[in-house]
Amino acid sequence: MGQSHPFIQYHPLKPDGAAIDAVRAFESRMSSRRSVRAFSTKPVDRALIESIVAAAGTAPSGANKQPWRFVVVGDAATKARIREAAESEERAFYDHKAPSDWLEDLAPLQTGPEKQFLEDAPWLVIVFKLMKDDNECSSSDRVYYVNESVGMAVGILLAAAQHCGLATLTHTPSPMGFLREILGRPDYERPYVVIPIGWAAEDCVVPDIERKPLDKILHMHEPQDESSS
Repeated sequence: MGQSHPFIQYHPLKPDGAAIDAVRAFESRMSSRRSVRAFSTKPVDRALIESIVAAAGTAPSGANKQPWRFVVVGDAATKARIREAAESEERAFYDHKAPSDWLEDLAPLQTGPEKQFLEDAPWLVIVFKLMKDDNECSSSDRVYYVNESVGMAVGILLAAAQHCGLATLTHTPSPMGFLREILGRPDYERPYVVIPIGWAAEDCVVPDIERKPLDKILHMHEPQDESSS
């Protein structure tokens, strides 16, 4: 049996105004987020990146194992190495690995094997998932719901970046094993996603996409009025 945690009083967030106004403001801010591939080389303060990663680290996780590692790269030479390796994998993907229907779905977005953003963005946040717990205080090195846990952390990271006006992109070259080698990470850390982060370039354009309307993504089973039964 693991050591029990003490329990403390929970203090829920209390919005300044009505709850519905708070969530609608958040929705509006997030609805303007886009995957950006044209970054300014303007520097981004390290403290800002650290705060964004700290926000990601508040995500829930299976058994609170927090199976994530955020490796932040701002060194130009290392970014160049990552770009070179990523483009090698991407060329193979576009040339012969990707099925035709996948390429057809990508065509409207005008993506390709060139990944200039990996060098232009001031920072790359490479997210690794931990396949075992490296917390010395843990009674077990097992981890649970790793993909789900890391996915939630990445979502919070993207939201935090959007909240302060920074642009992001989720980049997943396949395979990604080269990232562990370049960054000197141990075998139990597996690359999950590369997130370039910085200010959008002044001439940045993005596809004019639409999100599915609420009635296409939401299905509710509302409470039944027992008094009418």
